[in-house]
Amino acid sequence: MAKDAKKKVQWKTVKEVLHYIRRYRFLLVLSILLAAVTVVLTLYVPILVGHAIDCAVGQGNVDYDGIFENLIRICIVVAATSVAQWCMNIIHNRITYQVIRDIRSEAYEKISHMPLAFIDSHSHGEIVSRVIADVDQFADGLLVGFSQLFTGVVTIVGTLIFMLTIQPMITIVVVVLTPLSLFAASFIAKRTYEMFRKQSQTRGEQTAFINEIVGNQKVVKAFSREEEVLETFGEINDRLEKYALRATFFSSLVNPTTRFVNNIVYAAVCLAGAFSVVAGYMSVGGLSSFLSYANQYTKPFNEISGVITELQNALACADRIFSLIHEPSEVPDIPDAAVLRSPAGQVDIRGVHFSYVPERPLIENFHLSVKPGQRVAIVGPTGCGKTTLINLLMRFYDVNQGEILLDGVDIRHMKRDSLRESVGMVLQDTWLMDGTVRENIAMGREATDDEIKEAARAAHAHSFIKRLPQGYDTVIGEDKGGLSQGQRQLLCIARVMLRVPPMLILDEATSSIDTRTEMKIQSAFARLMEGRTSFIVAHRLSTIKEADMILVMRNGSVVESGNHEILLSQNGFYAKLWNSQFIA
Repeated sequence: MAKDAKKKVQWKTVKEVLHYIRRYRFLLVLSILLAAVTVVLTLYVPILVGHAIDCAVGQGNVDYDGIFENLIRICIVVAATSVAQWCMNIIHNRITYQVIRDIRSEAYEKISHMPLAFIDSHSHGEIVSRVIADVDQFADGLLVGFSQLFTGVVTIVGTLIFMLTIQPMITIVVVVLTPLSLFAASFIAKRTYEMFRKQSQTRGEQTAFINEIVGNQKVVKAFSREEEVLETFGEINDRLEKYALRATFFSSLVNPTTRFVNNIVYAAVCLAGAFSVVAGYMSVGGLSSFLSYANQYTKPFNEISGVITELQNALACADRIFSLIHEPSEVPDIPDAAVLRSPAGQVDIRGVHFSYVPERPLIENFHLSVKPGQRVAIVGPTGCGKTTLINLLMRFYDVNQGEILLDGVDIRHMKRDSLRESVGMVLQDTWLMDGTVRENIAMGREATDDEIKEAARAAHAHSFIKRLPQGYDTVIGEDKGGLSQGQRQLLCIARVMLRVPPMLILDEATSSIDTRTEMKIQSAFARLMEGRTSFIVAHRLSTIKEADMILVMRNGSVVESGNHEILLSQNGFYAKLWNSQFIA
């Protein structure tokens, strides 16, 4: 990345962060005020210490009352400083975690509104890493920034004012020499951002890889890929180590470098102050106060240089988060989009063209007309476009050309929610949320216990649910409650049975179920599909013999259509598929 481009990205990210912080401007102002109070009280202590020292300068000339009075004042000021600092830290934490909450909420909302094309083309683990790990890293940097940046800046201004009142000439020496530490910190910090950015990217890659492998351990073991997986993980881990070490190395140089410069400044101030005391320009107590201020003046520069390093990491992580948040959302519904209510189920597909990748056409000039209540089966070899057609009907993807009409209305002119609420869908890939069996079945709508059990009976799931430890109250956690793939699919079927939608889409809905149970479920589906337009994607052709229309797809086009008997009599591609399954 070019130098100018890096600066633009960093400034853009800083503006984004300030945009979120601006929502809590009242807390921010209160925090700055408390920082000012803390600094002023802290800087007042050296004056009191100096006064106490001046009360005991000469031998036999000790003002014990004055010393005691100053000690009491010091105790009161220190106590007040502690309370102000405690309140300031609470406010810093509140601002930080409210900002983090807002960013996470916005990122999660963005994911829910992203087009499926983005979700399908990015590693799920990498997306999760941005929302979890990167936001945590950003929170750490922001917390350090709030804790030290505000107080550091106010301390610098406050100490300058106090030093000018004591000895203006030496103050000028301090002001001229101290910024050298900032130049040193800036020089090093420029080299840390790129390392932190690469570290963050590699961490996301590692999270995605771990997520992928842990979720597919059975496949890894079945194909004896443990060694290869370990090698790949080792390569990613080594890269993460390299970037992390370099980032840590460069960032760790900042503090020692600034401390070295500031110690030189402090030594110069001590020498100049000693000459001033000898010359009678200031008292010993005044020199003590001045040296304390000089030390406090240089200390924030050390802290700010450390904050800069933390912020480099935070900004690198924030850039990844904001790039996710600013990804294009799903194309919104048009302003006057129609709300679909109780559709009749007339589906017309006219001249549809679609491809996931522009250079690889999939569906071209597709035409189809489905009458209300018809059962349409879609068959064909893998990759011919069966599931893609379902994705287009559900508007998971929009067509590139042409139109899909439902009851004479282009589905792009309908609200997505009302379209999808009108269609019950059972997929080959089952999805169950963390919750009870009852909650999973009732996901589609609110229902009574009797309705839930009736849907489970229709899906032939009631018998195995009763055998679970807590029946319908059994919690299905990360391990899916020990359910088999077929049992999980039955619960997904029960979910649709409960919803009773106007239209149905069954995409390999019984692929993981034994033949005997499948026959029973097919009869239940037959009753459910009566009077409802239904689309059935199936590889097992025995399940779609009773369909009113069978579409035979090949390379994104319909090559044959008709019912089972007509297609067999044509002795075409469908007949070959049928014979390959039922004739040895």
